[in-house]
Amino acid sequence: MKVELRNLTKVFPSRDKKSGKDVTAVNNFTFEIPDGKLVGLLGPSGCGKSTTLYMISGLQQPTSGKIFFGEEDVTELAPENRGIGLVFQNYALYPHMTVQQNILFPLQNLRGKDKMTKEAMLERAYEAAKLVQIDELMDRKPSELSGGQQQRVAIARALVKMPRVLLLDEPLSNLDARLRLQTREEIRRIQKETGITTVFVTHDQEEAMSISDVIVVMKLGVVQQTGKPQEIYDNPTNLFVAKFLGTPPINVFKGRVENERLYIGENAVLDVKGVKDGNVTAAIRPEGFVLDENGPLVCELSNVEIMGRDVSIVSRHSESLNPTIRSIIDADNRIDATAEGVRFTLKPHKVFLFDAESEERLYFEV
Repeated sequence: MKVELRNLTKVFPSRDKKSGKDVTAVNNFTFEIPDGKLVGLLGPSGCGKSTTLYMISGLQQPTSGKIFFGEEDVTELAPENRGIGLVFQNYALYPHMTVQQNILFPLQNLRGKDKMTKEAMLERAYEAAKLVQIDELMDRKPSELSGGQQQRVAIARALVKMPRVLLLDEPLSNLDARLRLQTREEIRRIQKETGITTVFVTHDQEEAMSISDVIVVMKLGVVQQTGKPQEIYDNPTNLFVAKFLGTPPINVFKGRVENERLYIGENAVLDVKGVKDGNVTAAIRPEGFVLDENGPLVCELSNVEIMGRDVSIVSRHSESLNPTIRSIIDADNRIDATAEGVRFTLKPHKVFLFDAESEERLYFEV
């Protein structure tokens, strides 16, 4: 099911009676979610991603704009009539019910032509439980399950109605790191097997990049960039997007361009053909550094961290806007951890320039 958002806006009345200033949670959001794809809504807390999800679900009404499921305008349609499955951050399971009863609950509330026989409901419930691999836990109560198992019950309960659209609101936030990794892989597997159009809300860029077909990066209710995860990582449209994606985070420097050359401090570190003279912000991905004893970028060495296949060089520079610079190099490289300084050349396609004021991208020939 294709989902289309047209000029979607949500404004909440101000809680401060003195200022009286309304809060725009989502501002003129236009986007098409392709049929059968998993789309990640990504951004920091307060960026409007959950509000967008709740407008798609019908739990919140947009101030303006339209929502279409396929060709059907569902903007005014009640949540129960939209054909959505919704999974909350806190699972929202009924503690007094067994796993089976929790999964059956949405089917037991069907009325009219949609009403099912008891046998058909049980068959559907076991199909959903088997899909999320909890079919052997049907007689347990939520309190007897791990966090990951509870999350699977919540997903099975959302899937049992065979929804047109599956909506997941930060479903992994309450899980430990290992379980988050395992569960996100399961969500991706389930989504691919069912082919259900899915919207996944998260503030974790690694989560979004690892399982999404398309990600939407948001800031203060405004869409900053949309696209395939790797495309956005490789080609951020502004400094916010560049800083938000990537682990370790991108390294940011104060710089300037003179005669189409990028200077960081006193050193010309890269040719940037096509960029006008002036102050810029330079951002370099951790993997964009090449260890070079004659390299033009000179940093003060702080530490060397051996990470198996990679080495993380931690250094400092007077023009760095990060407390420390992290450079990821191949473990085959040998570096003297007792040295005072370290020198690098830069990979041009891993260096991004931004206007120092607007923070918009400045493009140069690579």
